[in-house]
Amino acid sequence: MNVVTLGVRNAFRNRTRTGAIIAILGLSIGLSLVMLISYQAVQQKISDTKRSIGNTVTIRPAGNTGMIGGNSSTLSADQLDGVKDIDHVSDVTEILTDRLSTEGASEGMPMGGGTAKTSLTSPVELKKSTNSDGVTTYSGGGLMLAGGMPENFSPPITMAGSTNPTAGDTIPEGSAITITDGKAISGTKDADEAMISEAMAKKNNLKVGDTFTAYDTTLTVKALFTAKTEGANNTIIVSMPTQQRLSDRSDQVSTAVATIDSLDNLKAATTALQDKLGTDGDVTSALDQADKALQPLASVKKVALFSLLGSVVAGGVVILMMMIMVVRERRREIGILKAIGASNLRIVLQFMTEALTLTLIGAFIGLVIGVVGGNPITASLVDSSVGDPTQPGPMMARPLMVNVGDLKDIQAHIGASVLLFGLGGALIIAMLSSSFAGWLIAKVRPAEVMRQD
Repeated sequence: MNVVTLGVRNAFRNRTRTGAIIAILGLSIGLSLVMLISYQAVQQKISDTKRSIGNTVTIRPAGNTGMIGGNSSTLSADQLDGVKDIDHVSDVTEILTDRLSTEGASEGMPMGGGTAKTSLTSPVELKKSTNSDGVTTYSGGGLMLAGGMPENFSPPITMAGSTNPTAGDTIPEGSAITITDGKAISGTKDADEAMISEAMAKKNNLKVGDTFTAYDTTLTVKALFTAKTEGANNTIIVSMPTQQRLSDRSDQVSTAVATIDSLDNLKAATTALQDKLGTDGDVTSALDQADKALQPLASVKKVALFSLLGSVVAGGVVILMMMIMVVRERRREIGILKAIGASNLRIVLQFMTEALTLTLIGAFIGLVIGVVGGNPITASLVDSSVGDPTQPGPMMARPLMVNVGDLKDIQAHIGASVLLFGLGGALIIAMLSSSFAGWLIAKVRPAEVMRQD
């Protein structure tokens, strides 16, 4: 009987033990594959997110995290003078924002805004919910009210003036906008013109060419747009000079967004901008913001990596202990084989075949576990680490440029490379563990075995 056949048959000499070993190996290999799949999926999501963020740098007044309203701190034109001349800065978008209350509506929210009024009504629909402690909240569009709803309350509306009105950075939530009707306004022309969302227009029965009031001034709707979030659709967009005039904040800027000519120059440009502004401004690159938002995914990646290493080690230990146990149990058989002329190599190959047989069966079970469990386990890990995308954040904070809901949208791809890696890894571990068994076999002396018996 040849070595391979004998090794395969020996793998099933003790079926109870064989079944237990295969089950443990299958779970170990399956967990390794699942963690490998999760690690690769999360790493790909992190890389894709960073690539999609763009090469921009956000400049705000020192200590201001993006507060909106007439009382929020701003930068002056003099402080921003020369920003466009810094190396690698290709463009700068300046933005000035404010909060407007609806005429006749309750101002029951202290954070709702200043004294500025508008004839428009917010399209945000506040949804009521009650938690396990019995606390009732109303939330929607980035706003959350705890307790009772003030009578005749209407969510405040954001008004943003921008030198580039169609840029995604214009809207406080950083949402890209799409013009659906009319023509985009100029960001540098001081005119009583505005762009509003389709949701805002529908709520107030407006169309392109109609008028509304803000700051006791009549504005004409020049264009309608759509945005991705409810909060973004709760925004009036005007030109920068118009907003400065209406809010009586001449030469003031809430936020400036500098576009850098290349991702390779992003870090150097960020440093140069911070040096230019000194203590007057806070400078944050898009990648810095992405890193903060991606911290939960980085934690998932770390967990997957350590779990992968742990399961690989566990699989190796299982095979190693199995081979030690088998060699100790069959010392007499090994001694007899050596006594009748079998070489160490032949006996080692026999035991290696036995280990490889068990490992291959365990690997097949592990592959099934990896294919079936890769996506749901990855989704579970991400869900437990990433916050709830429906939970509203601070009303006036300009949020990170990464949508939490997008972070949860991870698809684990189980390609041939992953499966081959899992199978190859299992076989390598089996061979390494078998090599230790070979060392034990080489130490067996036929005469000693015979004397012991």
